[in-house]
Amino acid sequence: MTGAWIATPRHLLFAGVVAVSCIGGANAADKLRFANGGFGLWAVEGPRVGQQGGIFAKYGLDVEAYGTAGAGETIQAVVSGSADMSVGVGTTGVLGAYAKGAPIRIFGNNFIGASDLYYYVRAASPLKTLTDATAGQTIGYSTAGSSSNMTTLAIIDELGVKAKPVATGDQAATLTQVMSGQIDIGFATPPFGLKELDDGKIRMIGNGNDAPSLRQQSVRVDIVGLKLLNERRDVFMRFTRAYREVLDWMYQDPEAIRLWSKSTGVPVERARRAALEFQPRSARDPDRIVGLDALMASATRQKFLAKPLSKEQLDELIQIPKP
Repeated sequence: MTGAWIATPRHLLFAGVVAVSCIGGANAADKLRFANGGFGLWAVEGPRVGQQGGIFAKYGLDVEAYGTAGAGETIQAVVSGSADMSVGVGTTGVLGAYAKGAPIRIFGNNFIGASDLYYYVRAASPLKTLTDATAGQTIGYSTAGSSSNMTTLAIIDELGVKAKPVATGDQAATLTQVMSGQIDIGFATPPFGLKELDDGKIRMIGNGNDAPSLRQQSVRVDIVGLKLLNERRDVFMRFTRAYREVLDWMYQDPEAIRLWSKSTGVPVERARRAALEFQPRSARDPDRIVGLDALMASATRQKFLAKPLSKEQLDELIQIPKP
C-alpha cells in the first residue's frame, strides 16, 4: 500500500504507553466545580486559566468554572453543593453567611486592598470625583455581600459620598445602566471598561483604595464547601498545592496572560495592563488574611453581622492549609 503508515514494534509500544496514560489520567482526574462571580477579573481567573494551562492536570484535577451574577449567588452555589469552591468572594458576605450557619470555610486570601476596583461616569457627566455626587444621585455595586458592595459602602462611609448605593448586577449590566442614564456612577474591575476609557466614552473618578480602611484588608477571600472539605480532603489539599503554583505561574509566564487574553477577548497589551497595574502579585498572597478586626467592624456596621465573630468561630471558619 503506497503511502500507508505501518506500525512497527516501536510505534506499537508508544501507542500502548499513550493509551495507558490517557486511561490512567482520565481515571485519576478528580473533578472540581467553581462558581465565579467575576469572570474577566484577573484575580479570580486562576481556576479557569490554570486549567487551560494544564497545571491542575499535573495534580490529577479537572477544574470547571462557571459564572454567577455576584457574591450572593456564588456563596449560595457553594452552600447548595452545585459548586465545590469559589475564589474572590467578598469577605463581609462570607462572614455574614458563616454566622448564619452556611457550611463554608475560608481557605485563602484572594485580594488585599481594593486597587482593582474603579468608579466611572459617562464622559459628559459633571462629576469629577466621588465626593461631587449629590444625594439625588446613584452609585452601583453588583450584589449584596460582594466585594463591590463592601467597597462602595466603605467609600460612602469614609469619604462622605452622598450618592445612593444601588445593586446593578454584573459589570456589563452596570455599564449599560451608566450609559443609559439609569445610574450615575458605575463600578468596574479591569480589563472591563479599559476600552471605553481609552475611547473616551467613560471617565474614571475614583478607586476602591480611596477608602483608607480598605488598603490593608483582605476584601476578597477564597471559599470551600464543608462537604468537599470533609469528604474529599485529599482533593482539596491537592487543589491548594496546585493553586499556589498557578498563582506563581500567572505572574511569571507570559503564556498565562495570553491564555487569559484569548478567553476574555481582550487584546494582550490591555490584559497585561489590567493584570499587572491593577492587580499586583503582592495583593494576592493566599496565606495571609489581613484586617479581620476592621472587616468584622464593617460587616457589623453594614448589617452583614449581628456582632463580630469570636476567636473560636474565626478558627473554625478560616482553614488555610500550610504551604
